This record gives sequence, C-alpha cells and structure tokens, in this order.
Amino acid sequence: MGIYLSAPKTDKASEDGENDKLRFGLSSMQGWRASMEDAHAAIPYLDQTTSYFGVYDGHGGKAVSKFCAKYLHQQVLKSEPYQAGDISTSLQKSFLRMDEMMRGQRGWRELAVLGDKIEKLSGMLEGFIWSPRSNEANDGVDDWAFEEGPHSDFTGPNCGSTACVAVIRGSKLIVSNAGDSRCVLSRKGQAHNLSKDHKPDLEAEKDRILKAGGFIQVGRVNGSLNLARAIGDMEFKQNKYLPAEKQIVTADPDVTSVELCDDDEFLVVACDGIWDCMSSQQLVDFIHQQLKTEDKLSAVCEKVFDRCLAPTAGGEGCDNMTMILIQFKKPSSPNVSVTNQPQSSSQPPETDRSSEKKVEPK
Repeated sequence: MGIYLSAPKTDKASEDGENDKLRFGLSSMQGWRASMEDAHAAIPYLDQTTSYFGVYDGHGGKAVSKFCAKYLHQQVLKSEPYQAGDISTSLQKSFLRMDEMMRGQRGWRELAVLGDKIEKLSGMLEGFIWSPRSNEANDGVDDWAFEEGPHSDFTGPNCGSTACVAVIRGSKLIVSNAGDSRCVLSRKGQAHNLSKDHKPDLEAEKDRILKAGGFIQVGRVNGSLNLARAIGDMEFKQNKYLPAEKQIVTADPDVTSVELCDDDEFLVVACDGIWDCMSSQQLVDFIHQQLKTEDKLSAVCEKVFDRCLAPTAGGEGCDNMTMILIQFKKPSSPNVSVTNQPQSSSQPPETDRSSEKKVEPK
C-alpha cells in the first residue's frame, strides 16, 4: 500500500465551541494516508482575554505534531514576554523552545509516549524507570530539567511538524507560522493570507539553506524535505556554529499582527491538505456559500474535506486534513454561555503593546 490506504478513512473528529467574542468549529480526517499525523489546539480562553488556535501538520511521524499540540500554548502562556503583554515575542520564542524541549532524555521519553504504539510502550517503560517521579510528567514545563540516564544525548527527533498559530486578544490578531500550514482572514468576502508557505524555493529560504551548508534538489531541502521551516527535523539543525534561526531548516516563525475590524467575518487555520486542493480565495468563497445554510462551523469544515478528498489514491486530496474555522461575533450580538472553559485563569497585566508589528493583510 505504500503511504496510502486501499480506501480512505473518512471518519471525522469534530468539535465546536465559543466565547463572548467568537465561535469556532474544527475537524480532522485521516483520508488516504496510512496514519494520522496532524494535531491541533483550540483554546477559546488561553487566559481571560485571549484565544489560541493552532494547527500542526506532522511529517515522518506524529510525535512532534502531538508534542506541539500539548506544549506550545503552555510555553506561550508562561513565557515572560507574554506576561509583559508582548504576544509576538512570546510566540517566536515558544516555537524555538519546542526544539530545545525535545532534546535529551525527557524529550525522547515524551516523544516516545506520543508516537507510535511500539514507541509508546518503550517510552512509558523508560519514563517510569528513569523519571524522578512519574506524576511529575507535566509539571515544571518552563524548567524542563535535564535528566540523567539513557537517551540523555538525544539530539531531537528527525520527524517534524509545521505550526500555524492564531492568537486573538480584543481587536488584535497575531499569527505565527513555520511551514506550509496557512492562516487566512476573510474580510468583506476577500481572502487575505496572514502567513507565508515556507517552501525551499523562496528566495529568503533558499539563501539561508545554502549558507547553512544545505542544498535544494527537486524542490526539497537536501533532496528530502519539502519545507524550509518546521519544528523538529533535527537532522537539518546540526550546525553548532549557527544559531537556531540560521540552520538549514529552522523553527523560527514569521509573526504577523493585524488589527481586526467590523469587515472581518472569519478566520481559517488549516494544514496543506486543504491548500493543495483549494486556493485561499476558493476556500473563502466555499465557506461563505456553506454558511448560508449551515450554522454549525465544524460541519462546514467537514464539507471542505469532502470537497477536497481525492476519488483515488495519489496526488492532491490524499493528505491528512485539519481545519479550524473561527467566526467573529459582532459587537451587537448578545452574550452567550461559554461552552469551553479556560485552561488557565491567569490574566496578563494590561500593558502598552504598541511595539508589536502591525501588518495590514494583503
């Protein structure tokens, strides 16, 4: 069967939620792929005033995408820049922090538990044997202490994941992206890309790859990876004389800040399984059409998958698919009960965030 199944798995894992500012729906589908390597995080209350939505498209395995879904938003929330009101810097540092956390024995163990069944069993046994106390597995996220024992010299995973994250606080939208998952804003029916697909043939990416000692062959980094930025993929990050931002492949994200207005209707965060089949404008048009008759946002995501799914294995429409659709509530809309409770009740202090870069969508 290779990397494809004999028939696609079209079961969809879907969810809907809301707070007083927005409502969202999401769905994911394995499709023709032999395994599901996507992961996501949808948190309407990262704190009392902030929402967080992330899509993580894994490659070479599912461990890194699941690691990001478990830990990336925690790092954002607990970072010093976030506590000071600087969301952009907190996102940038947290993306790079993922690579640091996945090294060493604890990183190996966490990835093993999140990975495939054989790796999971091995990782759980290793964790119980070598962890100081097994009930501390998720404690001290910021400290992430080095642990002695097997795999202490683990340099990190060779599988990897994209990460496309949208953070919303008041009228401010901050998008952080590494890889080819994409965030698109619908403003008065027009699609505005708020992220860039980090492909190796982009001039800035190509320049960094070549300077770091890599090469591009048939559109792939070192003839292997079709992404220029990703979390994980540590085989491309071994130059000890270069900072993380200048490695052949980097987790350093592009961060864009946008002021939302009354013309903004909805936001889409989705993996390339969608964008391989539809342009940003085609997807925005399709969603507008579906919203005329469908109120449940997760159902709209599911219809997108059905529209994109290839009839036979091979080519476009055969990838895993994950999509989050966020619809902004208008100020005149009445408040509704919250269906998803916040994961943290902490609230960052009100500070001047005028230093954050503001970029109008193009």
